[in-house]
Amino acid sequence: MRDAVIVEAVRTPIGKGRATGSLHGIHPVDLLAHSLRAIVDRTGIDPVLVDDVIGGVVTQAGEQAANVTRRAALAAGFPESVPATTVDRQCGSSQQAVHFAAQGVIAGAYDIVVAAGLESMSRVPMGANLAGAADPYGEAFAARYPDGLVGQGVAAELIAARWNLSRTEMDEFALTSHERAAKATGNGLFERELAPLAGLDRDEGIRTGGDLRTLAALRPAYYDEDMARRFPQITWNVTAANASQINDGSAAVMITTSEIAAKLGLTPLARLHSFAVAGDDPLYMLTAIVPATRKVLLRAGLGLDDIDLFEVNEAFASVVLAWARETGADLGRVNVRGGAIALGHPLGASGARLMTTLVHALADSGGRYGLQTMCEAGGLANATVVERLT
Repeated sequence: MRDAVIVEAVRTPIGKGRATGSLHGIHPVDLLAHSLRAIVDRTGIDPVLVDDVIGGVVTQAGEQAANVTRRAALAAGFPESVPATTVDRQCGSSQQAVHFAAQGVIAGAYDIVVAAGLESMSRVPMGANLAGAADPYGEAFAARYPDGLVGQGVAAELIAARWNLSRTEMDEFALTSHERAAKATGNGLFERELAPLAGLDRDEGIRTGGDLRTLAALRPAYYDEDMARRFPQITWNVTAANASQINDGSAAVMITTSEIAAKLGLTPLARLHSFAVAGDDPLYMLTAIVPATRKVLLRAGLGLDDIDLFEVNEAFASVVLAWARETGADLGRVNVRGGAIALGHPLGASGARLMTTLVHALADSGGRYGLQTMCEAGGLANATVVERLT
């Protein structure tokens, strides 16, 4: 039976998603091409052997529209014979790209695939793909949810209220994310996964020196009078500090079989063990990581205690803290090198970025199993279990 293994995983440093960010001047095509070029260079394979490039991008508009992954593959120097496609499962887009790639390899449809992700939020703002859409829902959807849905920030507030998460808990979590990311950077733990670009050789958003008193002075980022009347249970504690950043970046993961890897002289970092995707209440939007985690562990035949390292996307501190409350996961094994609150969240690139960090961290720690999951707009989540191979 065929398997699917990761033989290399790389990413750009994550830049601040603003006009003054270090990666703002890089066209999105070139931003993704950089990771694609790096993964071929590091494996040493002839890119003509790549059966497909599957890229995840959330805001497919402007410079990121019209199958940007194909243009990036050509910009990276891949032969014209190598196809490429772009997928959208919102923030989990490139984690879904990893799933599609691995499932294709296991099925025998592919031998070698690159799963990748991209987002240049400074050049293509979030929501730009909905510009001009007077009604993104339609009559039947609106009839099913007559009270309407909410934005992700309000959803994060609803989660904090439902799980009784305090401002202090969320701010402490945010500080820990920055501390872990700064320590990992200082110890050189990201060097193997990074492909420096435009003079940037480390993640740009990591901050040090913060404290609870400073964070407590920040104003709620998503307070809205109408939402406050609709949801009186919300205490409005989500701030810019305990939420993910707006960022630019890309990442790429090369996937093949153990047999092909051996023939090419490549050493797998990890085997893609099990996959799951789940849906949950679209009002709360970000909670499907709970059922997705349970689903993938059941498919893997593993328990929570079998997982050595977790990567849970830090869209908001409340999301990860609620997930930990529901699953019972040890936060000491979650995002041990920091998460999106510190490193950044370049939407479509984040799934491949988390996978890149996870497989390298497993290799460094000697752990066996890793689990990645991330919340996605619409009440969705992907979950993946990987196994380090010895």
